[in-house]
Amino acid sequence: MTDYGHPLEFGVFLPPAADRFDTTLRLAQAADVLGLELVSIQDHPYNATHLDTWTSLSVIAASTTNVRVFPNVANLPLRPPAVLARAAASLDVITGGRVELGLGAGAFWDAIAAMDGPHRTPAESVEALEEAIDVIRALWTPGRGVRLQGKHYSLSGAKPGPFPAHDIGIWLGAYKPRMLRLIGRKADGWLPSSPYAPPEQLGQMNAVIDEAAQEAGRSPKDIRRLYNITGEFSAEQLAELALHNGMSGFILMAETDDDVRGFAEETAPAVRELVAKERAQPDRLGIAPTPDDGSRLSDVRVWDEAKRPKGPAPEADAVYTASGKSLSRQLIGVHDHLRDELTKIRGVVRRVADGVIDVGAARSEINTMTMRQNNWAMGAYCETYCRLVTLHHTHEDRSLYPQLREGDGRLGPVLDRLTEEHQVIHEVLERLDAALVATVAEPKRIAEVQEAVDLLTDTLLSHLSYEERELVEPIARIPYHY
Repeated sequence: MTDYGHPLEFGVFLPPAADRFDTTLRLAQAADVLGLELVSIQDHPYNATHLDTWTSLSVIAASTTNVRVFPNVANLPLRPPAVLARAAASLDVITGGRVELGLGAGAFWDAIAAMDGPHRTPAESVEALEEAIDVIRALWTPGRGVRLQGKHYSLSGAKPGPFPAHDIGIWLGAYKPRMLRLIGRKADGWLPSSPYAPPEQLGQMNAVIDEAAQEAGRSPKDIRRLYNITGEFSAEQLAELALHNGMSGFILMAETDDDVRGFAEETAPAVRELVAKERAQPDRLGIAPTPDDGSRLSDVRVWDEAKRPKGPAPEADAVYTASGKSLSRQLIGVHDHLRDELTKIRGVVRRVADGVIDVGAARSEINTMTMRQNNWAMGAYCETYCRLVTLHHTHEDRSLYPQLREGDGRLGPVLDRLTEEHQVIHEVLERLDAALVATVAEPKRIAEVQEAVDLLTDTLLSHLSYEERELVEPIARIPYHY
């Protein structure tokens, strides 16, 4: 993925057991003194051996000075969002802006039902969580009485307030695609735990969040990524997660004083140093290729990425011209356009497959896309996109690549490989076209279109990142004649 550039923060995830709150409070105070930023407690109101989370957080907040406190994560089914909004805002006012809100859709439904809470299906859980976010934000926004009509939560003229002392972040603990898409649309942050979302799965999950954010008109940078971790992670691993998986907050599941001290005095400073050093690397070129996050949607592999040749390393005395750097930026700009349009295609196909819209209802949306033509059907739009990709690759093969090859013969293996990948991508586009043709006759075969779009997404995004990584630098230094 990418480094979103957020400041790093570190915190602890403390035990909620009723018979050891003295330890929990001591660990929270140690985190505060040692310079950590966050203290959190899990929330399972149905567990008779746990103290109430909000009561515990209030005591912790009163016993500390600097750390921000939050539930990790609040059990929505047993905490009505209107009351939760006022509780969080109240504690934020009392502490001078030291509260965040971790929020979860719920689990352990039999235990929740035993306390007279709802027993929701997965779909209902997502609906309720989305409605809860709207309720909470409405009561934090100055104005007149709020009226919201939802399936699970409503407001009938409730007056907003009290208002938080700072913009409280709503961070969702989530793992499934529907919940991840909700984060992309509406949440301030994502708060997974490493036992349930190991590092190798973060890239694919982040990709779902980012795609949903872009479809909602948001930047992926709008969403903060925090990670509940065990003590098994080294500083080097956490720095890697920050720089390449977008995680900028690390919350240690701590049990002892040594856990907190070691994390605050050793791990956190080491991670900060590694990330700061990487972020401060000078770049004379000043143009950053788009990284490949490594996540893949399809099980099909059309090439071996490990066998991709690498071009020559940049030379210390290389001269980059203004026109060359402009062309490098143009290449990235064209690629970004292809990426954005691909995201729109995926959104249209998914909504048609989900039965949210039909082809006719999609007409006005598709007509706003920059690559639209007179034919507005989904198939015609995808066909237009395929044609644009082909034209882009044809220009590269016939004009750009020969001049780069002539300017620096060491690029030959890379250019050969890129040309080969163009042919493979053409075949993937043909597969998508065939799936579209089949779906026109049999609408139920929309799943084949989704699979073909997944494969196109994997191959094209991988190829674009590889091309930028290898060619952005030489394009900026090798004269190009139009």
